[in-house]
Amino acid sequence: MNRKLRFGMIGGGRGAFIGAVHRIAAQMDGKAELVAGAFSSDAERSKLSGADLFLDPARVYGSYAEMARLESRKPATERLDFIVIVTPNHQHFPPAKLFLECGFNVVCDKPVTFSLAEAKKLRAIIKKTKKVFVLTHNYTGNAMVKQARALVRAGHLGDLRKVVVEYPQGWLATNLEATGQKQAGWRTDPKRSGAAGCIGDIGTHAENLAHYITGLEIDSLCADLTAFVKGRKLDDDGNILVRYKGGAKGILHASQISVGEENNLNIRVYGTKAGLEWRQEHPNQLTVKYAGKPAEIWGRGNGYLGDEAKKFTRTPAGHPEGYLEAFGNIYQEAFRAISADVSGEPLPADLDFPTIDDGVEGMAFIETVVKSAQAGARWTKFPKV
Repeated sequence: MNRKLRFGMIGGGRGAFIGAVHRIAAQMDGKAELVAGAFSSDAERSKLSGADLFLDPARVYGSYAEMARLESRKPATERLDFIVIVTPNHQHFPPAKLFLECGFNVVCDKPVTFSLAEAKKLRAIIKKTKKVFVLTHNYTGNAMVKQARALVRAGHLGDLRKVVVEYPQGWLATNLEATGQKQAGWRTDPKRSGAAGCIGDIGTHAENLAHYITGLEIDSLCADLTAFVKGRKLDDDGNILVRYKGGAKGILHASQISVGEENNLNIRVYGTKAGLEWRQEHPNQLTVKYAGKPAEIWGRGNGYLGDEAKKFTRTPAGHPEGYLEAFGNIYQEAFRAISADVSGEPLPADLDFPTIDDGVEGMAFIETVVKSAQAGARWTKFPKV
């Protein structure tokens, strides 16, 4: 294409966290421009948020329905190429459905929908409309995560035996939602978050990271969920045993009451030949471990890395890359697909971003975990999705 892609945003206005992250990531490479939005369910707040971003007031809307109706009428030279959904979970499916059916490509924050049933309906809509749908499980955009996956695929670790993936945070160790804190408020509300709290918010990131790196499919799981904070309606801590198809075993731990932890997402994978470890708080390094000899520390930006890692490396070694760059890498791949769609060309065969299939699996993970926990930590078969 010989121009920037045009996008609109749903949610992400004043007081939001993730909206700003998406705007930075989407515009990081200068290939897209925010031109419209319905930034809040409150029309006045949406207008104020649009003004904060110096947008044309005529393209700042009071609702996503109004935005879909009016943007659909614009000529091809002005029309949006895609929209970004950064609302609480219960507001993912309705705008995604509407905009897809109006012919727009969609980028959506995770988890993909409020329920597994919605996720399956959305998958059918995407298949019917043939539009691009991108789910922002951003950690898979990290260069060293891609290097880890490449090592597993190449057989460097041998046959996989064990996966340990953790995502501890401490920010909800107190009843923060009672103070009016916006992020805590919706994440602990079953009407907005869904069937799970901590597991839906960050446990899905852990599950997706493990699946992305290893390619392993869950056969069954045994889950113990707890709401430690008095009066909290959704889990703030979860401990899950996993049996993978093929015989590998896993442990997944997600917590938002682990005092002193920030965003300590980490994964360890062990095979018959070697093991590996990656930590989100130190994202530029990948540790590869062997029996009987010293561990190797692989660093992002070095010439010995594989092509997958090199493709998603933005700066030379020693210049740290992290959360925002990983998000930017997801968008970079999304733009390859969206540009092809807008140009009427076939989608590239080597696209690397999370799709609706990852979203459906994530919702199945949430619902299976909740089902197991409600049954008293009973081993529960993972459904076919």
